[in-house]
Amino acid sequence: MSRAKSKHSNVLSLSLATLLPLAASLTMGCAGGGGSGGSQLDGGSDVTVDPRNGSATGGSAGSSSKSSSTATGGSTGSAATPISSTGGLSGSVAPSSGAGAPGTGGSPTVGAGGSAGSATTPPATTTPPATTTPPATTTPPATTTPPATTTPPPAVTTTPPAVTTTPPAVTTPPPTVTPPPPAVTPPPTGGTGGTTAVTTPPSGSQTKYVFVVAMENEAAKSVYGSSDAPYLNGLIAKYAHAASFNDPLPDAIPSEPHYVWMEAGTNQFSDATFTTDDDPSASNSTKSTAHLVTQMAAASPPVSWMSYPEGLDSGTGACPVHSSGLYAAKHDPFVFFQDTAGSPPSATNAACAAHHQAYSTAAFGQALAQGTVAQYNFIVPNVCNDMHGDPSCPSSNVIAAGDAWLSANLPPIINFVNAHNGVLFVMWDEPEGGGSQMPFVAIGPHIKSGYTGQVSYTHSSFTKSVEEIFGLPILPAVTGASDLGDLFQPATFP
Repeated sequence: MSRAKSKHSNVLSLSLATLLPLAASLTMGCAGGGGSGGSQLDGGSDVTVDPRNGSATGGSAGSSSKSSSTATGGSTGSAATPISSTGGLSGSVAPSSGAGAPGTGGSPTVGAGGSAGSATTPPATTTPPATTTPPATTTPPATTTPPATTTPPPAVTTTPPAVTTTPPAVTTPPPTVTPPPPAVTPPPTGGTGGTTAVTTPPSGSQTKYVFVVAMENEAAKSVYGSSDAPYLNGLIAKYAHAASFNDPLPDAIPSEPHYVWMEAGTNQFSDATFTTDDDPSASNSTKSTAHLVTQMAAASPPVSWMSYPEGLDSGTGACPVHSSGLYAAKHDPFVFFQDTAGSPPSATNAACAAHHQAYSTAAFGQALAQGTVAQYNFIVPNVCNDMHGDPSCPSSNVIAAGDAWLSANLPPIINFVNAHNGVLFVMWDEPEGGGSQMPFVAIGPHIKSGYTGQVSYTHSSFTKSVEEIFGLPILPAVTGASDLGDLFQPATFP
């Protein structure tokens, strides 16, 4: 490179007088010998001939020699005399005796599509046009490749939609959580022990049948945990019982007023107050219609009911208003209401007789099997089987005798209530000398399992609960009483 420059400097030292004629001859040579290298080469620039120095610029990279003056890497350019040719953008001027250094960016083959350009032999004085190579610096348009860098933004902008689509997938989980959260059963109120269910009741399967077995004269402490009542205590462990079922009447008041209370929520009416165990009569009965079975008859549709006293015979009457044998009329509450048993109560009253059937294990078992039992069934064992006792009974252990009767008669009832959304209440009329609390056991598919209820109950609680189960109006006498709902699984009572 330094040698080429020194030669050019020698040329430039020519006198002005010499240069001017040369310039004139250059003009003449340009008209005849200047050639353009045709079309632009791939990766190179156009071939141009500088009329002032006769150098041919060959595409992207070119070389010249004395023999061929061929410019490679673009269009083929020819040089007239040993004039150096500038090769491509980075080619340098070589001495007339040598080839120009190859320019960068050209290919070693002759550029396609270019025509040979010829150049005359102008003086190589005006090397300055080599300074016109800056146009080659217009190759920076190659730096216009940044548009390629503009393509990433679309790729970047398209990514956010993919990000925004993710949130919907995140928002979908809440429905799976709203599932569930099902469902934690609230802890039972007022009770201890046990689980919340014997079986899982289907939705809308509230109680359809109520069975009552009325027992006699025992305190809770005499029955709960007693070795004389293994069957009953087995039921207590499996189902629910009340720890505070209280006598609503003073201890001196006998059985009959308690049974009347089960039916009406009170023993006091405008025309009668029941305080004895006398059989029903004109003076020992009431005209009141404010009691359960009259409400059932008035319901739409009516609720069927039946009384099943054990021990009925010809002496009791079809409407059993007379005590006879082991049957005690005082244990049948319905015969004390004149709208049920007649005014006065009569052994031949047809309506009363239609709602009474003599209880026996076989006959009742058959009714259960045939599904002919009523919706409300009130069962009264005789005095030997209800833990009351009598001198004529075969056993003096009244609790053991009663537990034996329960073990023989309850299984088919329990099977029925478990299969037909029913409930069985085993209850006592009074504790008789054992304090104010008496046993109470609830059995059925909707009853909590192994549960001890601590809510305070009375017979009014029983009456109110039967009304709620069958959708009857609540009697004014029992509106303030607690119902038995705490003994039932959530959402199954009434």
